[in-house]
Amino acid sequence: MAQDVPTGRSNPTDLGFGVDVGGSGVKGAVVDLNTGSLVGDRIKILTPQPSTPEAVAQTVAQIVERAGWSGPVGVTLPSVVTGGVARTAANIDRSWIGTDARALFTRALGTPEVSVLNDADAAGLAEDRFGAAKDTDGVVVLLTFGTGIGSAVLHNGDLLPNTEFGHMEVDGKEAEHRAASSVKERHDLSYKQWAKEVSRVLVRFENLLWPDLFIAGGGISRKHEKWIPLLTNRTPVVPAELRNAAGIVGAAYAAKTGLTP
Repeated sequence: MAQDVPTGRSNPTDLGFGVDVGGSGVKGAVVDLNTGSLVGDRIKILTPQPSTPEAVAQTVAQIVERAGWSGPVGVTLPSVVTGGVARTAANIDRSWIGTDARALFTRALGTPEVSVLNDADAAGLAEDRFGAAKDTDGVVVLLTFGTGIGSAVLHNGDLLPNTEFGHMEVDGKEAEHRAASSVKERHDLSYKQWAKEVSRVLVRFENLLWPDLFIAGGGISRKHEKWIPLLTNRTPVVPAELRNAAGIVGAAYAAKTGLTP
């Protein structure tokens, strides 16, 4: 079962459970919170269509039940989340806007120990504690390059929730309209051409925040050797390490520590 504990690695008090809600799939797993690694198999169910709050909540409950998990649960949403309430809706049904997501998942899961947070924030927490920034102090900025640009900002491990830097204007365009990986694909840009746009965006971000490290996430980070060396901004940029597990790991960590933006 998913809650089997690796010998000599953990005890049950070191485990958490995270669920990452995406536009195409809802994924969950038990997480070893000593190492940030998944324990047992990741469980994935296709995101219901339409992806209404009730339908997604039932899908999350199915995943938790299938894992045989009882205890705190963290859930990510592709949404700004404040006070447990979803304020935006990206790649999920617009009926999420204004929904008390924490109350919804609390009812569906039958536990009061639920944390709900933005998906990029969860990934940032995971990379900061267990991944690419685990040995970095100061300001860390995670950017996920995909259809748009997601962002997470942490200072010495403390999260500044719900940053939306992908929507920041950079020389007359939103950052994600310049440097999302979808822009590279849509305009058939070379890595050199695209890296020039990414650098322009990073310079704007670093002039405002003076970060100590950028972490590049999203699917295109798997080919980091083709474009990160081409960047010309001053702040070091490293690829994300936890890949598709980052949201699950960050959600589990948020639930275990009681973090709710």
